Amino acid sequence: MKASVAIQLLPQGVQGNDEVVRVVDEVIAYIMSEFPDAYVGPFETAIEGDYDHCMEVLAECTRVAVRAGSAKVAVYSKIFFDDADNLLTTEEKTAKYHENDA
Repeated sequence: MKASVAIQLLPQGVQGNDEVVRVVDEVIAYIMSEFPDAYVGPFETAIEGDYDHCMEVLAECTRVAVRAGSAKVAVYSKIFFDDADNLLTTEEKTAKYHENDA
């Protein structure tokens, strides 16, 4: 069972943009440790793989943010599940738009 999951995490109760970025960076570092090929965008990070593993990582993101000092955390997620393991990948969806990226 495969899934594609978009994760947007918004720290609450932290002071200033620098703290928001610091907490989000810690969450992204955790995500990248589990999914080195995660796609980090300006509003969300996309992961894809085994459904259960994706859900475990999604749940842990909140814990990482709390340990990093966020008193409250808002998490928005989009989940696409494919029981046939025929998932359209992030690369397939976005490569044509990033062909000239350095």
